[in-house]
Amino acid sequence: MDIEAAILVEQKKPLEIETIKLNEKLKVGQVLVKLKTSGICGTQLGEIDGVKGKDAYLPHLLGHEGCGLVIDTGPGVKNVKEGDKVVLHWKKGDGINAELPSYQLSGKKINAGWVTTFNSHAVISENRCTPIPLHISDDAAALFGCAITTGFGVVENNAQLKMGESIVIFGAGGIGLNIIQASKLSSAWPIIAVDLHQNRLDLSKKLGATHLINSNLENAYSKIKEITNDNELDVFIDNTGIPSIIEMGYKLVRTSGRVILVGVPKLNENINIYSLPLHFGLQLKGSFGGEINPSQDIPRYIKMLENKIWDFKELITERHKLKDINTAISSMRKGLTAGRVIIEL
Repeated sequence: MDIEAAILVEQKKPLEIETIKLNEKLKVGQVLVKLKTSGICGTQLGEIDGVKGKDAYLPHLLGHEGCGLVIDTGPGVKNVKEGDKVVLHWKKGDGINAELPSYQLSGKKINAGWVTTFNSHAVISENRCTPIPLHISDDAAALFGCAITTGFGVVENNAQLKMGESIVIFGAGGIGLNIIQASKLSSAWPIIAVDLHQNRLDLSKKLGATHLINSNLENAYSKIKEITNDNELDVFIDNTGIPSIIEMGYKLVRTSGRVILVGVPKLNENINIYSLPLHFGLQLKGSFGGEINPSQDIPRYIKMLENKIWDFKELITERHKLKDINTAISSMRKGLTAGRVIIEL
Protein backbone atom coordinates (compact mmCIF):
# COMPACT_ATOMS: atom_id res chain seq x y z
CA MET A 1 0.00 0.00 0.00
CA ASP A 2 1.21 3.51 -0.85
CA ILE A 3 0.66 6.03 1.93
CA GLU A 4 1.06 9.81 1.82
CA ALA A 5 2.82 10.94 4.97
CA ALA A 6 4.49 13.93 6.62
CA ILE A 7 7.86 12.75 7.97
CA LEU A 8 10.16 14.28 10.55
CA VAL A 9 13.55 13.72 8.93
CA GLU A 10 15.60 16.28 10.85
CA GLN A 11 14.84 18.19 14.03
CA LYS A 12 14.11 21.91 13.67
CA LYS A 13 13.35 21.43 9.97
CA PRO A 14 10.04 21.36 8.06
CA LEU A 15 8.32 18.00 7.71
CA GLU A 16 8.85 16.25 4.40
CA ILE A 17 5.79 15.03 2.47
CA GLU A 18 6.52 11.66 0.88
CA THR A 19 4.79 8.52 -0.37
CA ILE A 20 5.83 5.65 1.86
CA LYS A 21 4.99 1.96 1.59
CA LEU A 22 3.40 -0.59 3.89
CA ASN A 23 4.53 -4.00 2.69
CA GLU A 24 3.77 -6.31 5.60
CA LYS A 25 0.57 -8.06 6.67
CA LEU A 26 -1.05 -6.84 9.87
CA LYS A 27 0.35 -8.45 13.01
CA VAL A 28 -1.38 -9.35 16.25
CA GLY A 29 -3.30 -6.39 17.65
CA GLN A 30 -2.70 -4.08 14.67
CA VAL A 31 -5.48 -2.10 13.00
CA LEU A 32 -5.28 -0.53 9.53
CA VAL A 33 -7.08 2.82 9.46
CA LYS A 34 -7.89 5.25 6.65
CA LEU A 35 -7.38 8.66 8.25
CA LYS A 36 -10.03 11.33 7.75
CA THR A 37 -8.87 14.13 10.06
CA SER A 38 -6.00 14.92 12.40
CA GLY A 39 -5.33 17.64 14.92
CA ILE A 40 -1.92 19.18 15.55
CA CYS A 41 -0.87 19.29 19.19
CA GLY A 42 1.89 21.35 20.76
CA THR A 43 3.60 18.04 21.50
CA GLN A 44 4.38 17.65 17.81
CA LEU A 45 5.95 21.11 17.73
CA GLY A 46 8.06 20.03 20.68
CA GLU A 47 9.14 16.87 18.85
CA ILE A 48 10.15 18.90 15.81
CA ASP A 49 12.06 21.37 17.98
CA GLY A 50 13.73 18.67 20.07
CA VAL A 51 12.65 20.12 23.42
CA LYS A 52 13.37 16.78 25.11
CA GLY A 53 16.77 16.41 23.49
CA LYS A 54 18.15 14.42 20.59
CA ASP A 55 15.65 12.24 18.73
CA ALA A 56 16.98 8.70 18.38
CA TYR A 57 14.21 7.52 16.05
CA LEU A 58 14.60 9.75 12.99
CA PRO A 59 13.15 9.58 10.42
CA HIS A 60 9.68 9.00 11.86
CA LEU A 61 5.99 9.77 11.52
CA LEU A 62 4.08 12.13 13.79
CA GLY A 63 0.59 12.91 15.08
CA HIS A 64 -1.36 11.53 18.03
CA GLU A 65 -4.96 12.72 17.69
CA GLY A 66 -7.11 11.73 14.75
CA CYS A 67 -10.20 10.12 13.30
CA GLY A 68 -10.52 7.44 10.67
CA LEU A 69 -12.30 4.35 9.37
CA VAL A 70 -11.07 0.82 10.06
CA ILE A 71 -10.08 -0.95 6.83
CA ASP A 72 -8.68 -4.17 8.27
CA THR A 73 -7.66 -5.77 11.55
CA GLY A 74 -4.88 -8.14 12.51
CA PRO A 75 -5.17 -11.35 14.54
CA GLY A 76 -6.58 -11.01 18.05
CA VAL A 77 -8.31 -7.65 17.56
CA LYS A 78 -11.73 -7.69 19.26
CA ASN A 79 -12.63 -4.10 20.13
CA VAL A 80 -12.89 -2.70 16.59
CA LYS A 81 -13.88 -4.14 13.23
CA GLU A 82 -13.83 -3.20 9.54
CA GLY A 83 -16.07 -0.21 8.86
CA ASP A 84 -15.91 1.25 12.37
CA LYS A 85 -15.26 4.94 12.86
CA VAL A 86 -12.52 5.32 15.46
CA VAL A 87 -10.83 7.98 17.52
CA LEU A 88 -7.05 7.60 17.44
CA HIS A 89 -5.37 8.56 20.70
CA TRP A 90 -1.95 8.35 22.30
CA LYS A 91 -3.17 7.22 25.72
CA LYS A 92 -3.66 3.49 26.15
CA GLY A 93 -7.22 2.19 26.10
CA ASP A 94 -8.68 -1.30 25.93
CA GLY A 95 -7.17 -3.96 23.68
CA ILE A 96 -3.80 -5.30 22.61
CA ASN A 97 -0.62 -3.23 22.76
CA ALA A 98 0.65 -4.30 19.34
CA GLU A 99 4.08 -4.32 17.76
CA LEU A 100 5.15 -1.09 16.12
CA PRO A 101 4.37 -0.84 12.39
CA SER A 102 7.00 -0.99 9.67
CA TYR A 103 6.96 1.55 6.82
CA GLN A 104 9.50 1.98 4.03
CA LEU A 105 10.72 4.82 1.82
CA SER A 106 13.04 3.82 -1.02
CA GLY A 107 14.03 0.75 0.95
CA LYS A 108 14.79 2.74 4.11
CA LYS A 109 12.81 2.18 7.31
CA ILE A 110 10.51 4.97 8.49
CA ASN A 111 9.85 4.65 12.20
CA ALA A 112 6.44 5.09 13.78
CA GLY A 113 4.85 4.71 17.20
CA TRP A 114 1.65 2.94 18.20
CA VAL A 115 -0.37 5.78 16.73
CA THR A 116 0.41 8.30 13.97
CA THR A 117 -2.03 10.66 12.27
CA PHE A 118 -0.03 12.79 9.82
CA ASN A 119 -0.51 10.11 7.16
CA SER A 120 -3.31 9.07 4.83
CA HIS A 121 -3.38 5.52 6.22
CA ALA A 122 -1.88 4.20 9.44
CA VAL A 123 -1.27 0.95 11.26
CA ILE A 124 -2.49 1.61 14.79
CA SER A 125 -2.24 -0.48 17.94
CA GLU A 126 -5.68 -1.73 18.99
CA ASN A 127 -5.39 -0.02 22.38
CA ARG A 128 -5.01 3.37 20.65
CA CYS A 129 -8.35 3.03 18.82
CA THR A 130 -11.75 3.72 20.37
CA PRO A 131 -14.88 3.07 18.26
CA ILE A 132 -17.48 5.84 18.18
CA PRO A 133 -20.87 6.31 16.46
CA LEU A 134 -20.63 6.99 12.72
CA HIS A 135 -22.66 10.19 13.02
CA ILE A 136 -20.06 11.94 15.20
CA SER A 137 -18.27 14.67 13.26
CA ASP A 138 -14.81 13.81 11.94
CA ASP A 139 -13.54 17.07 13.39
CA ALA A 140 -14.86 16.39 16.87
CA ALA A 141 -13.61 12.80 16.71
CA ALA A 142 -10.06 13.94 15.97
CA LEU A 143 -10.05 16.27 18.97
CA PHE A 144 -11.16 13.46 21.26
CA GLY A 145 -7.71 11.95 20.63
CA CYS A 146 -6.01 14.54 22.83
CA ALA A 147 -7.23 18.14 23.00
CA ILE A 148 -10.69 17.53 24.45
CA THR A 149 -9.89 14.49 26.57
CA THR A 150 -6.70 15.96 28.02
CA GLY A 151 -8.36 19.30 28.78
CA PHE A 152 -11.38 17.71 30.44
CA GLY A 153 -9.21 15.15 32.26
CA VAL A 154 -6.94 17.84 33.68
CA VAL A 155 -9.96 19.50 35.30
CA GLU A 156 -11.70 16.31 36.42
CA ASN A 157 -8.78 14.14 37.48
CA ASN A 158 -5.74 16.33 38.13
CA ALA A 159 -7.26 19.55 39.48
CA GLN A 160 -10.45 17.90 40.84
CA LEU A 161 -12.04 21.31 40.44
CA LYS A 162 -15.05 22.05 42.63
CA MET A 163 -17.97 24.42 42.11
CA GLY A 164 -17.05 27.98 42.97
CA GLU A 165 -13.30 27.40 43.07
CA SER A 166 -11.01 29.89 41.36
CA ILE A 167 -8.76 28.79 38.51
CA VAL A 168 -6.09 30.27 36.25
CA ILE A 169 -5.34 28.67 32.89
CA PHE A 170 -1.96 29.94 31.71
CA GLY A 171 -1.75 29.23 28.00
CA ALA A 172 -5.00 29.18 26.01
CA GLY A 173 -4.07 26.95 23.09
CA GLY A 174 -5.90 23.79 22.04
CA ILE A 175 -5.71 22.05 25.42
CA GLY A 176 -6.06 25.28 27.41
CA LEU A 177 -9.32 26.10 25.64
CA ASN A 178 -10.75 22.73 26.64
CA ILE A 179 -9.61 23.24 30.22
CA ILE A 180 -11.59 26.50 30.11
CA GLN A 181 -14.66 24.67 28.76
CA ALA A 182 -14.41 22.02 31.45
CA SER A 183 -13.94 24.68 34.15
CA LYS A 184 -17.15 26.34 33.02
CA LEU A 185 -18.96 22.99 33.14
CA SER A 186 -17.63 22.62 36.71
CA SER A 187 -19.06 26.05 37.66
CA ALA A 188 -15.69 27.46 38.68
CA TRP A 189 -15.35 31.19 39.47
CA PRO A 190 -13.41 33.10 38.38
CA ILE A 191 -12.01 31.34 35.31
CA ILE A 192 -8.95 33.40 34.37
CA ALA A 193 -7.36 32.83 30.95
CA VAL A 194 -3.82 34.11 30.36
CA ASP A 195 -2.09 34.17 26.98
CA LEU A 196 0.24 36.23 24.80
CA HIS A 197 -2.19 36.29 21.88
CA GLN A 198 -5.39 38.33 21.97
CA ASN A 199 -7.15 36.10 19.44
CA ARG A 200 -6.82 33.15 21.81
CA LEU A 201 -8.12 35.23 24.68
CA ASP A 202 -11.12 36.34 22.64
CA LEU A 203 -11.92 32.69 21.91
CA SER A 204 -11.37 31.84 25.60
CA LYS A 205 -14.14 34.26 26.53
CA LYS A 206 -16.55 32.53 24.11
CA LEU A 207 -15.72 29.17 25.69
CA GLY A 208 -16.21 30.23 29.29
CA ALA A 209 -13.37 32.38 30.65
CA THR A 210 -14.69 35.07 32.98
CA HIS A 211 -11.49 37.17 32.96
CA LEU A 212 -8.76 37.63 30.34
CA ILE A 213 -5.12 38.63 30.80
CA ASN A 214 -2.86 39.46 27.88
CA SER A 215 0.55 38.80 29.42
CA ASN A 216 2.17 40.71 26.58
CA LEU A 217 0.51 43.90 27.79
CA GLU A 218 0.16 43.57 31.56
CA ASN A 219 1.77 41.87 34.55
CA ALA A 220 -0.06 38.56 34.94
CA TYR A 221 0.83 38.09 38.61
CA SER A 222 -0.47 41.52 39.64
CA LYS A 223 -3.59 41.19 37.50
CA ILE A 224 -4.46 37.78 38.97
CA LYS A 225 -4.10 39.21 42.48
CA GLU A 226 -6.37 42.09 41.46
CA ILE A 227 -9.05 39.82 39.98
CA THR A 228 -9.07 37.58 43.06
CA ASN A 229 -9.14 40.59 45.44
CA ASP A 230 -5.76 39.48 46.74
CA ASN A 231 -7.24 36.16 47.86
CA GLU A 232 -5.19 33.07 47.24
CA LEU A 233 -6.03 30.97 44.22
CA ASP A 234 -7.47 27.44 44.32
CA VAL A 235 -6.03 26.05 41.07
CA PHE A 236 -3.29 27.18 38.68
CA ILE A 237 -2.82 25.22 35.46
CA ASP A 238 0.29 25.81 33.38
CA ASN A 239 0.28 24.82 29.71
CA THR A 240 3.51 26.61 28.79
CA GLY A 241 6.25 24.60 30.49
CA ILE A 242 8.06 27.86 31.30
CA PRO A 243 9.72 27.58 34.76
CA SER A 244 9.07 31.20 35.77
CA ILE A 245 5.34 30.76 35.10
CA ILE A 246 5.22 27.53 37.10
CA GLU A 247 6.96 29.33 39.97
CA MET A 248 4.41 32.15 39.71
CA GLY A 249 1.54 29.69 40.03
CA TYR A 250 3.19 28.09 43.05
CA LYS A 251 3.24 31.49 44.79
CA LEU A 252 -0.36 32.32 43.86
CA VAL A 253 -2.22 29.24 45.13
CA ARG A 254 -3.42 28.81 48.68
CA THR A 255 -1.85 26.32 51.09
CA SER A 256 -4.26 23.57 50.05
CA GLY A 257 -4.33 24.67 46.41
CA ARG A 258 -3.21 22.78 43.32
CA VAL A 259 -0.63 23.63 40.66
CA ILE A 260 -1.06 21.37 37.64
CA LEU A 261 1.71 21.10 35.04
CA VAL A 262 0.44 20.25 31.57
CA GLY A 263 3.30 21.89 29.67
CA VAL A 264 6.75 20.34 30.05
CA PRO A 265 9.87 22.50 30.52
CA LYS A 266 12.67 22.07 28.02
CA LEU A 267 15.46 19.64 28.88
CA ASN A 268 17.65 21.02 31.72
CA GLU A 269 15.25 23.89 32.47
CA ASN A 270 14.34 23.42 36.13
CA ILE A 271 11.90 25.11 38.49
CA ASN A 272 12.99 26.69 41.77
CA ILE A 273 10.49 26.50 44.64
CA TYR A 274 10.41 26.64 48.44
CA SER A 275 9.10 23.20 49.36
CA LEU A 276 7.59 23.93 52.79
CA PRO A 277 4.02 24.53 51.48
CA LEU A 278 4.03 20.97 50.09
CA HIS A 279 4.09 19.70 53.69
CA PHE A 280 0.88 21.59 54.49
CA GLY A 281 -1.31 20.45 51.61
CA LEU A 282 -0.23 22.40 48.53
CA GLN A 283 -0.13 20.03 45.57
CA LEU A 284 2.28 20.32 42.65
CA LYS A 285 1.35 17.71 40.04
CA GLY A 286 2.36 16.80 36.53
CA SER A 287 -0.47 15.74 34.23
CA PHE A 288 -0.14 12.69 32.01
CA GLY A 289 -2.82 13.37 29.44
CA GLY A 290 -5.30 14.28 32.17
CA GLU A 291 -5.04 10.70 33.52
CA ILE A 292 -7.96 9.77 31.27
CA ASN A 293 -8.96 6.28 30.17
CA PRO A 294 -9.93 6.67 26.49
CA SER A 295 -12.15 3.59 26.40
CA GLN A 296 -14.26 4.87 29.30
CA ASP A 297 -13.99 8.65 28.96
CA ILE A 298 -14.42 9.21 25.21
CA PRO A 299 -17.92 7.62 25.19
CA ARG A 300 -18.82 9.71 28.26
CA TYR A 301 -17.71 12.98 26.67
CA ILE A 302 -19.45 12.03 23.40
CA LYS A 303 -22.70 11.57 25.33
CA MET A 304 -22.31 15.13 26.61
CA LEU A 305 -21.68 16.35 23.06
CA GLU A 306 -24.74 14.53 21.69
CA ASN A 307 -26.90 16.14 24.38
CA LYS A 308 -25.54 19.62 23.60
CA ILE A 309 -24.00 20.10 27.04
CA TRP A 310 -20.96 21.55 25.27
CA ASP A 311 -19.81 22.11 21.68
CA PHE A 312 -16.54 21.70 19.81
CA LYS A 313 -17.10 23.90 16.76
CA GLU A 314 -15.55 27.09 18.16
CA LEU A 315 -12.36 25.14 18.89
CA ILE A 316 -11.45 24.71 15.21
CA THR A 317 -10.10 27.90 13.69
CA GLU A 318 -7.99 26.65 10.77
CA ARG A 319 -8.03 23.80 8.24
CA HIS A 320 -5.35 22.48 5.88
CA LYS A 321 -4.61 19.56 3.60
CA LEU A 322 -1.69 17.28 4.50
CA LYS A 323 0.48 18.80 1.79
CA ASP A 324 0.20 22.16 3.56
CA ILE A 325 0.98 20.88 7.05
CA ASN A 326 4.12 23.01 7.38
CA THR A 327 2.01 26.11 6.74
CA ALA A 328 -0.33 24.97 9.53
CA ILE A 329 2.59 24.41 11.90
CA SER A 330 3.99 27.86 11.09
CA SER A 331 0.60 29.41 11.78
CA MET A 332 0.50 27.74 15.19
CA ARG A 333 4.00 28.91 16.07
CA LYS A 334 3.16 32.52 15.22
CA GLY A 335 -0.08 32.45 17.19
CA LEU A 336 -2.11 33.25 14.07
CA THR A 337 -4.66 30.55 14.76
CA ALA A 338 -6.61 30.88 17.98
CA GLY A 339 -7.85 27.30 18.37
CA ARG A 340 -7.06 23.87 17.01
CA VAL A 341 -5.82 23.25 13.46
CA ILE A 342 -7.45 20.39 11.58
CA ILE A 343 -5.60 18.48 8.86
CA GLU A 344 -7.93 16.92 6.29
CA LEU A 345 -6.63 13.67 4.83
